[in-house]
Amino acid sequence: MEVAWLFLLMLACGSRVGADGSDHRYKEGDHVPLYANKVGPFHNPSETYRFYDLPFCSPGHVTEKKEALGEVLNGDRLVDAPYELNFREEKQAKSLCKRTLSEGDVGKLRDAVSKDYYFQMYYDDLPLWGFLGRIEKNKLDSSEFKYLLFLHIHFEILYNDDRVIVINVQTDPNLSVDITDDKEVDVEFSYSVSWKKTEIPFEKRMEKYSKTSFMPHHLEIHWFSIINSCVTVLLLTGFLATIFMRVLKNDFVKYSHDEENVEDQEETGWKYIHGDVFRFPKNKSLFSAVIGSGTQLLALTIFIFLLALVGVFYPYNRGALFTALVVIYALTSGIAGYTATSFYIQLEGTNWVRNLLLTGCLFCGPLFLTFCFLNTVAIVYSATAALPFGTILVILLIWALVTSPLLVLGSVAGKNSTTEFQAPCRTAKYPREIPQLPWYRGTIPQMVMAGFLPFSAIYIELYYIFASVWGHKIYTIYSILFIVFIILIIVTAFITVALTYFQLAAEDHEWWWRSVLCGGSTGIFILFYCIYYYRARSDMSGFMQTSFFFGYMSCICYGFFLMLGTIGFCASLLFVRHIYQLIKCE
Repeated sequence: MEVAWLFLLMLACGSRVGADGSDHRYKEGDHVPLYANKVGPFHNPSETYRFYDLPFCSPGHVTEKKEALGEVLNGDRLVDAPYELNFREEKQAKSLCKRTLSEGDVGKLRDAVSKDYYFQMYYDDLPLWGFLGRIEKNKLDSSEFKYLLFLHIHFEILYNDDRVIVINVQTDPNLSVDITDDKEVDVEFSYSVSWKKTEIPFEKRMEKYSKTSFMPHHLEIHWFSIINSCVTVLLLTGFLATIFMRVLKNDFVKYSHDEENVEDQEETGWKYIHGDVFRFPKNKSLFSAVIGSGTQLLALTIFIFLLALVGVFYPYNRGALFTALVVIYALTSGIAGYTATSFYIQLEGTNWVRNLLLTGCLFCGPLFLTFCFLNTVAIVYSATAALPFGTILVILLIWALVTSPLLVLGSVAGKNSTTEFQAPCRTAKYPREIPQLPWYRGTIPQMVMAGFLPFSAIYIELYYIFASVWGHKIYTIYSILFIVFIILIIVTAFITVALTYFQLAAEDHEWWWRSVLCGGSTGIFILFYCIYYYRARSDMSGFMQTSFFFGYMSCICYGFFLMLGTIGFCASLLFVRHIYQLIKCE
C-alpha cells in the first residue's frame, strides 16, 4: 500500500505545469503561455509580492492561473503577463503601454529599485528573471544617487524545431527613466523579441539552471565536505573500536573473574547499576511521543531523499518539494502513532490516549503556531507568502481526513501488537543513588560534545542548503547530500553510544533522556549556525524576512532534534542491551 502511495506521489510531484494543456509543441505564430509570477527584494526570498502590486502595464482583466498546493505554499501567484511572445514571431521595440506615473507610483517604484527588486516570469515552464532598475552615482555629485527605472525588456528565445529550449531576458539601460524625485513622470513601456535556432534537445533544456551545481570548484568543495565527513567517521569509529575492543573487553574479563572467584566482592562500574539501567524514564508519555515523532520524521526524510534521487525535484519543478512534504508527512503519521503507543505500552504506560494526543501535537503544534504567526505577518505585508483561505482549508482537511485517522490507526495497531519490554536484567525495587560527578559529565557539557562532531561533519554542506532554500542558488547534487545524511546518522549514533558508555561507567543510570538530548543536540548547533548565516553570510533584512527565516528554521532544527534524538536513543538502547546480555547479573 505504501508503495502505491509513493508511486502516486511521484506522479503528482513529477507533473509539470503544462502550457495550457499542450505538449510543449508549437507551430509558427502559436500562442506560448507567459505568466508573470512575483516581484520582491532580491536578498529577501520570502518577501515577494504579486506582479501587479507595482504600477506596471496591466491588462483590463487579470487572469490568474490555477495553481497546485505546492506552488501556493511556495508563494507562486501566476497571472497572465502583458507581453505577447508567439512562437518564432520577432518583434522590434513594440510599445506595451504609455502612462503617467503619479508621485505615489514613483515613490513605490523608487523604493523597489533601492531594494533591488526583481521580477520572475515563466515562459513555457521556463523561469526568467530581471531587475526593475538600478542605482547609479550622480556624475556631478558622487554623494548623490540616481534611481533609474528600466522601460524596455528584450526577450531572446532559442528554439529547436517546434519546441522552446531557452529564454533569456535583457534590460536596456539606455531606455530608462529617472525616478529620483517625487514628481509625475510620463513613461512608455516597451519590449522586443528575437528568436534563434539551437541544437539543444528539449530533454536537456533544464540543465542550464542546474549546471552551476556541477561547476568544478563547487564539486571540489562538495567532495571536500564528503572527505571531511568520512575522516570524522573513521576517527570516531576507530575511537569507539578502541573502547569496545579494549575497555569493554577488560570489563568483561574483570566481571567474569569476579563471578568465578570473588562472588561477594563489591561491584563497580557499569555492572554495579545493572538493577537500575533498565528503570523506565520519567515522563514516559512525553518520552514515547518524542520517539514516535522522531521516527516519523526519519521516515519522512528517507522518502524525500528517495524522490530526490529518482529525479522528482528537478530545478524549478514548482512546489514539488512542498507537496511531497505535506503528503508524505500525512501518510507517515501512522508510523508515529504505532511507534509511540507501542513503546509507551512497553514502558507500562496506562493512558495511551493522552500519549496519542501528545504525539500528534509534539511537532505539529509548534509548527502550526509558527505558521499562524508568520501567515499573519505575511497578510500584514500583503505578501504572496500569505496563504489563501482555500489552501489553509485544504491543509486542514488533509490533517483531519488523512493525518489524524492514520495516527489513530497506527496507535491502535501499536497498542494491540505490543510486547513486553526486553530487558536482560531485572530492575531493583529502589533506585541506587547516583554519585557526585564532575561538571563535564553534566547534561549540557555532554550535549555540547555530542553535537559538535555530527555538526562538523555536515557544516560545509549546510551552506549550500541554506543558499538554496534562503537564496537563489540551485541545489541538485542530491546523491552527495544523501551521503552526508547517512554520515550524520552514523556519527550521531556512534557519539551517543560512546557518551552513554561513559555515563554508565560513572554509575549514572539515568541514560534514557540523556541519550535523546545528546543525539538531538546537533539540531541546537544548526540553530546557532542559522544565526551565523543570517548575520555573516546573507544580506537578508526586514521584520518579515527575519521572522520567516528564524521561525521556519527553528521548526526545522526542532525536527532535527527529534529525529537525531530518536536515532541516538535507539543506538544507545541496542548497545546497553548488548553489553548487559554478555554479563551475569544477579
